[in-house]
Amino acid sequence: MHLAYAAVLAALLFCTGLYGVLARRNAILVLMSVELMLNAVNLNLVAFDVWLSRAAKDTLHSGQALTLFTIAVAAAEIGIGLAIVLAVHRDRGTADIDRLRDTAETPGDDPDHPDASGTEKAEATA
Repeated sequence: MHLAYAAVLAALLFCTGLYGVLARRNAILVLMSVELMLNAVNLNLVAFDVWLSRAAKDTLHSGQALTLFTIAVAAAEIGIGLAIVLAVHRDRGTADIDRLRDTAETPGDDPDHPDASGTEKAEATA
């Protein structure tokens, strides 16, 4: 198998993941698209490791070791990311990224916040 096949497949996977990150509005689908992009990188790492191991006699398989490290980091990332998305969904009732940006809290919303001034509330009640 040629290196070009794996490189083209990885490029297609990465482009699909990039499209998902840019076009999707659901936070879980964005996380899945990031995982697709990481898998494309992993595929490239393994493919180039195999290609380089054919040329060299002493191989350390560093591409495969780095792929295992990337998979471990991606698993931790998806666990933490999914926990954050679920917490936001429970709090706000949606996982839509656009709605989460629109409902961001400002310092004037919290009366206990030190930056909140009472002048607006006094004018609103008068």
